[in-house]
Amino acid sequence: MYQHVLIPVALDHESVLPRKLEIARRLQEPGGRITVMTVLEDVPAFVSEFIDVKPPKNLSERVRQRLLQATGDLPNVEAVVIRGRAGLAIAEYARENGVDLIIVGAQKPGVQDYLLGSTAARVSRRAPCSVFIMR
Repeated sequence: MYQHVLIPVALDHESVLPRKLEIARRLQEPGGRITVMTVLEDVPAFVSEFIDVKPPKNLSERVRQRLLQATGDLPNVEAVVIRGRAGLAIAEYARENGVDLIIVGAQKPGVQDYLLGSTAARVSRRAPCSVFIMR
């Protein structure tokens, strides 16, 4: 059983969140908490040289509210939005916040995943805690 479960959610894969929440509820200790997180990746500097990329105002707060809305009225659930590279940022957040289980999703790997690695693979290599990979 786990006290603090972290559920990273890619906004384009939000549909798997209910399944992740169900797994988290089954594995968490009574009174445990769940953190639902999205990582907003920064635009590489070389890209910003060619195009003007400005995120909308209050983007992080709007995404956080969307995550909370997607979790419904479940108790002991918080939503967090951070910036960085997902594979690194998720593991770092887990280390800094006492997370003892991360539930990540994985899809069927494509060519890019074989060359660069998937977020789930990067998290599982760097995480300071158990990682549940859901397909």
